[in-house]
This record gives sequence, C-alpha cells and structure tokens, in this order.
Amino acid sequence: MSELHMQAKVSWVDNLRFIGRSATGHSVVFDADSNDSSAPSPMEMVLMSAGACSSVDVVSILQKARQQVLGCEVELTAERADSIPRVFTKIHLHFVVSGHDLNDKQVARAVNLSADKYCSVSIMLAGSVAVSHSYSINNANQTTASA
Repeated sequence: MSELHMQAKVSWVDNLRFIGRSATGHSVVFDADSNDSSAPSPMEMVLMSAGACSSVDVVSILQKARQQVLGCEVELTAERADSIPRVFTKIHLHFVVSGHDLNDKQVARAVNLSADKYCSVSIMLAGSVAVSHSYSINNANQTTASA
C-alpha cells in the first residue's frame, strides 16, 4: 500500500475499549475509560505517536551523521484544553540522547530537522498546537570496565 494512501479500522471490543488494525496487519488497543483503563487512550496514542515519529528522525539523522548513538528517549509533556473538545494546546518533546562522543551541534541539528522538516506527526499537530522541542546529551564514558 502506498504511503500516500493509508487505511485502518477501529472496532469496539467492550466498555470504552477498541482495537485499531492497520492495513499492514498491525493491531493496537485503545481504552478511553479514565477510571480503569487497560490500554492508552486515543490522546495518549497521539502524544506517543509524536514522540515515536520524532525519535525515528533523530536517531536516523544522527546515525547518518556517523554519531555513536546508544540510546534515545523522548519525554513528552502535553497540556489540554479545559473544555470539550479537550484538544492539546501545548506539547513539549525533550530528547535524551546517549552515546559516545556525541556532538552537540549534530544532536541540535537532528532535533531541529525532525521538528521543522521530517516528523509528519508533530508538524501536523503544530498546525493547531504549540509544539516545542529540547534535548540533553549523556555522553558515555569512553573507558570500559574489565572483570
């Protein structure tokens, strides 16, 4: 299936739980029961999707720049409107990138390229939400412990 055309299906399971199935055969559970949920809510999925999309960009850009990336986490925080519809009003993505001798300029470049050019999810959300990005670097110790 072309990336320009996507399809999916969401089916009700019980209570406020649903299963989403992509045309590529992958499934994910959603649960909107705020008192007793068994899975992320649809809004949590949107937030995590922004983080996943951006992380893919950051890691691949750093790898192409020959940076020795060992880990990448993105800490996501969001604010929502008080009234219905309770849309996101602000989203912040803070990347924690770890590796050997990571170059600050390369990490900043990767985060900025994701934010401004590559991440479809956060760029789409930025049309109606204040999306911001930051990063920190954990450079691993170059010495290895011997047993």
